[in-house]
Amino acid sequence: MDAEGRKCFPFITAHTGCMETLDNTLDAVRMGIKLGADIVEDDVRVTKDGIPILAHDDIWTTAAGRSISISEMSFVELKNVEVAVDYAGKRGSMTFSTLEEMLRLIKPSGAIANLDLKVDEAVDAAAELVHRLGMLEQVFLSGCERERALLAQRRQPQLRKLLNADIRLFRTSPYELAVEQTCREALEASCFGINIYHEIVTPWFMERAHASGLPVYVWTVNETRLMERFADLGVASITARNVQALADLKQERAIEA
Repeated sequence: MDAEGRKCFPFITAHTGCMETLDNTLDAVRMGIKLGADIVEDDVRVTKDGIPILAHDDIWTTAAGRSISISEMSFVELKNVEVAVDYAGKRGSMTFSTLEEMLRLIKPSGAIANLDLKVDEAVDAAAELVHRLGMLEQVFLSGCERERALLAQRRQPQLRKLLNADIRLFRTSPYELAVEQTCREALEASCFGINIYHEIVTPWFMERAHASGLPVYVWTVNETRLMERFADLGVASITARNVQALADLKQERAIEA
């Protein structure tokens, strides 16, 4: 809510790979910044020698057809390797970018970096960079289900983090119990909010999260009608590949107000 009690538009989070750019590339980061996203998301893994890089998966196929594993290679071995990309209908090739490169683009932009950690080793590796670059106020962690959230709280309590809601919990438990457990786990790990797949979220979920003081960040929403729905529900952030549509909706609502 703003000072006059009006509902604020959610933060716009640019999904890695927004607007047809390849996932986890610096082009995607630049596109998110260019379109005015409040938050830019990237996935983080760690090489064998502890260098955090932008990548969703551990196993990749090189452009030459060889299978490689990020976790089994040093950064020197990995940095010039060209890998094939075929994800969400986008095909191409790329070399890996580092988390440091991403953060150095984010820092002067004023945007916030959402670091979606894919492995436990990324907690300390990301924290070292965040501290070194003086970006505590410009970074938060996601990719943290209960155990990783607790690990991050023990090892790096200064870093803000979202609890990633466990989709499996909602598939195997009564909905009300799953919501209550999710809120409880977020509070136990000192998370500042909940990161959750959008199809799970209902008005009742929003009510319970709000009662627990937990903002709700939803992913990944690309259709305008769904963006409108979740903005009306009062979520704190919407993650989208189609950042332009979300930015256009924000502008339309600002004009209407």
